[in-house]
Amino acid sequence: MIALIVAIAENGAIGKNNTLIWHLSDDLKRFKKLTTGHTIIMGRKTFESLPNGALPNRSNVVLTHNKNLNFPECKMYNSVAEIVTDFKEGEEENFVIGGGHLYRALLPFAEKIYLTRVHHSFEADVYFPEMDFKQWKIESEEKHPCSEKNEFAFSFINLVRIK
Repeated sequence: MIALIVAIAENGAIGKNNTLIWHLSDDLKRFKKLTTGHTIIMGRKTFESLPNGALPNRSNVVLTHNKNLNFPECKMYNSVAEIVTDFKEGEEENFVIGGGHLYRALLPFAEKIYLTRVHHSFEADVYFPEMDFKQWKIESEEKHPCSEKNEFAFSFINLVRIK
């Protein structure tokens, strides 16, 4: 099953200059807890933004159009269609972690979205694609105020596609 995991600002912003715009310690912990032991799917730029390469204790999948490119400890894919074929079916959650182009391409195939809504707007160069929230039901929602470790208020919202 394809699931998206993403932190989105109030204005749809998700990144700037190939990096995260904000630091939310609780969001990073949630990301690690949810994705450990699973497959994570990302675009080349997202992979290149990771400070230490492939994320440990996860199967790292990278989409790139460059067929000669290989990253250590990663399975390389050259088309969205290949990813959909290999990861759409089954109970196992396969997490799309970015970037914007991959979210846009795989949103129609996603069954779940693990959304961190950051309650602030930011200047960005990457935005999450427009989505029809009528196709999704809120499975759970937790609100969190800003704190010493989380510079902005945010909510964890789990969405499931309405079938």
